[in-house]
Amino acid sequence: MEKRDYYEVLGVDKNATAEEIKKAYRKKAIQYHPDKNPGNKEAEEKFKEAAEAYDVLSDPQKKQRYDQFGHAGLGGAAQGGFSGAGFDMDDIFSRFGDIFGGHFGDFFGGGNSFTGSFNTGNARRVNRGSDLRVRVKLTLAEIAKGVEKKIKVRKDVACPHCHGTGAESAADVKTCPHCHGKGVVIQTTNTFLGMMQSTAVCPQCHGEGKIISHPCKQCQGEGVVKDEEIISLHIPAGVQEGMQLSMSGKGNAARRGGKPGDLLVLVEEEPHPELVRDENDLVYNLLLTIPQAALGTSVEVPTVDGKAKVKIEPGTQPGKMLRLRNKGLPSVNGYGTGDLLVNVSVYIPEKLTDSEKKTLSGWEEAANFRPSPSVKEKIFQKFKSYFS
Repeated sequence: MEKRDYYEVLGVDKNATAEEIKKAYRKKAIQYHPDKNPGNKEAEEKFKEAAEAYDVLSDPQKKQRYDQFGHAGLGGAAQGGFSGAGFDMDDIFSRFGDIFGGHFGDFFGGGNSFTGSFNTGNARRVNRGSDLRVRVKLTLAEIAKGVEKKIKVRKDVACPHCHGTGAESAADVKTCPHCHGKGVVIQTTNTFLGMMQSTAVCPQCHGEGKIISHPCKQCQGEGVVKDEEIISLHIPAGVQEGMQLSMSGKGNAARRGGKPGDLLVLVEEEPHPELVRDENDLVYNLLLTIPQAALGTSVEVPTVDGKAKVKIEPGTQPGKMLRLRNKGLPSVNGYGTGDLLVNVSVYIPEKLTDSEKKTLSGWEEAANFRPSPSVKEKIFQKFKSYFS
């Protein structure tokens, strides 16, 4: 089953702070804890899923890899994290017990109190710019080494006149007198159960916590205008077709000085004229003549950054695969380099002269030109492997 986005699992924004991620995980852990949901397999899986998400998002290095490459950037258990739904429950309890102020497994037994754990505090709304998406085409040579690209993007940028505030001058930005800058107001209602309090978005500042008395004339109070920006992209070695990279804060600017969105870069591979990519391996189809295959030779094959010499042994059969170690592409996670696989094909002439026909006819009955049973079996086994 395809993994869900970790931010979606915890119900937090991509720009959430470490404390917000911790609180969100704590809330999910309490909601789906096995003691609270005895015998509920679905709750148990969500409990594990939340722990896996927190394991990644609470670790700055793992979080950076995940933000840039998604699940493909983590490499599963090889990264030292969890490997999904199969990890041990005791591992979760011991590993994350400290964020609950004691032993994780005891909090439903009355051992620890969580009063006030979910206090939201100041709920002033922070505007966020929208994400931008661009496509970048890369050659295999660029993918092999990594590359710096410069692209021109038309997007929302902070208004140069008001510097993104949306106000004609700094004096025109005032703290909202209705909510005192909090962005929310407390409403008290009288019900048959007694007095009830709830919070609501401030109707005067619409959650922003500030009022602009004189909007900027250039951006009409939005704080953003359209412009072009040249952005430098660092593409790491080993990326793959369809992989999406993320550049935090390089998307559209937000209204009135909020958080900018992200720039999402979709990788596209330009086809190579001779090499085919298979994960981190590269495949080349080497076409030999009959004399080359029968007598043996030395040939050059293309690599991603030049040429390499390959020795062809006498009697090499079509379909033989030669492997050149570490001549492929590097792993995006830094775990080694793929190989160059050379698939041997033999060219059979389509047209022959009378002299050539006579020469070949003389070989037809020769013992060395008839395959032995062992050679026939070897070729047949290779043929079967294409269907397994």
